Parts: sequence; C-alpha cells; structure tokens
Amino acid sequence: MSLTGIRHDALDLSELVAAVSHEAAGAVVTFIGAVRDHHQGQPVTLLEYKAYDRMAESELAAIAAEIESEIEGTRVACTHRVGELQVGDLAVVCAASAAHRDEAFSACRELIERVKARVPIWKREHGPNGPYWVGWQEVAGG
Repeated sequence: MSLTGIRHDALDLSELVAAVSHEAAGAVVTFIGAVRDHHQGQPVTLLEYKAYDRMAESELAAIAAEIESEIEGTRVACTHRVGELQVGDLAVVCAASAAHRDEAFSACRELIERVKARVPIWKREHGPNGPYWVGWQEVAGG
C-alpha cells in the first residue's frame, strides 16, 4: 500500500523516499511543490489550503494505486499539506521509484499531474489586495 495523505503539519521528503525505496528500485524521483512569493505577477504573502480530508485522502490513494498498476514496477507516495503555509513551505511532496529512471520519472510526473487535476484541495492566496480563492470567480448578477 502506498504512502499518501493529507497533512496539517510540515511535510517530510525523507518519509516519502523511504516509503518508495526498495532493493529492486534503481531510481527514485521526487517532486516538491513549495509556496512561492508570487502568482500571475502578483505578490503572495500566505497560502491557505483547504480540503475535505477523507475525500482528498481517498482520491490520493486511488491515484497512487492507478499509477502503480499502469506503470509496471513502480511505487509512489504523495502527501499534501493543508492549513496556512508561508512562502517557502512545502505544499506537496511526491516520490516514485522503479527499476529504471524512465519509469520513475514518468510515474512521478503522472502522480503530480493527477493530484493537481483530481484531488479536492482548494487554494486561497493572500497578497496586498487581500485574500482570494484560486480558480474561482464571483459571478455578478443573477
């Protein structure tokens, strides 16, 4: 079973590397998503991530199982942080292992792409113009 989960505290890359490492794995690839100080040309001072933890954890586990069944010989792990994050904090960490680098890179890339597309986590950015939800626009009128 893959290591996946929603975390309310700092993420630990070494935990994920340990979870996917084994004697047959000649390659381990990682991805770290960190809070940056800007978005679309605007300053960012703080991020808030919100999730329905059980639903998000279920989807993370499903994604990991899919990738491990689709890319033979891989192991993957992913944790995503929720709550208030400062610039530089780790928001998401992914790891993938395989016998060879091509499969490990493919698995890690597919893991983060599916997480971003499917896991119900919402992001609220804070900047000089106040906080706003990313990917949501208020509709005026009716």
